[in-house]
Amino acid sequence: MPVGRVSLVGAGPGDPELWTVRALRRVQEADLVLYDALVDGESLRHVTRAQCFCVGKRAGRASVKQETINRLMIRGALHGKRVVRLKGGDPFVFGRGAEETLALTFAGIPFEVVPGVTTAVAAPELAGIPVTHRGMASGFLVVAGQTGAGLNRMLTSVSPGGVTLVVMMGLAARDEIARSLTGHGWPPGTPAAIVCAASTPKEWTWTGTLAELATAGPPEGVAGVIVVGEVVSVRDALAAGSARAADDEVRYGRS
Repeated sequence: MPVGRVSLVGAGPGDPELWTVRALRRVQEADLVLYDALVDGESLRHVTRAQCFCVGKRAGRASVKQETINRLMIRGALHGKRVVRLKGGDPFVFGRGAEETLALTFAGIPFEVVPGVTTAVAAPELAGIPVTHRGMASGFLVVAGQTGAGLNRMLTSVSPGGVTLVVMMGLAARDEIARSLTGHGWPPGTPAAIVCAASTPKEWTWTGTLAELATAGPPEGVAGVIVVGEVVSVRDALAAGSARAADDEVRYGRS
């Protein structure tokens, strides 16, 4: 039996319409799809007849071990199947994609990587927050929701407010993250935002300041990103502009 192939496919922030053309093609052609928790299983089944299994990991919940996922990919390929490992965002941005490609390499399984839109950029963007903006931030730093020594090391490498900080998988630790930032000289009044379930019907956005971050109340059981930096104020400016435009529509009778 000829060996199949494995495609590590980035599914973007959530909405299937944000998949790349190649991503959609690979899913449609697949015999087996192993998808992350952030991928909408119901939408997935509308575009493929493949066997679909959720193998995603969520903080604080029982999840499939990485070694098991590796075995499922390898076994499927050894049985001649076209396997898609469908991952939220981009496979190589906090997605353990490199670990999976190494496992496939050592097993002699042919594979490809299909990049996806990383949630670190897409989620703020969909909420009206650019991660870079002239005069505000010329760069951005993306970190996992780690705290303690790891976060402190990264914060010492940048000046307070010098970049936009995007924290993925950090909602549960937002109080400690806020304290770490202020401890490294970030002003408590620095604009901050939380964006949850971007590009989906459950999308939820909060804006405030770094000092208020710990008291923000994101929905339970919904993944999100934290954004800290002056760029958050762009969203407020856009909202104010939209409100003025709506007032003009009413005032001048335009529709």
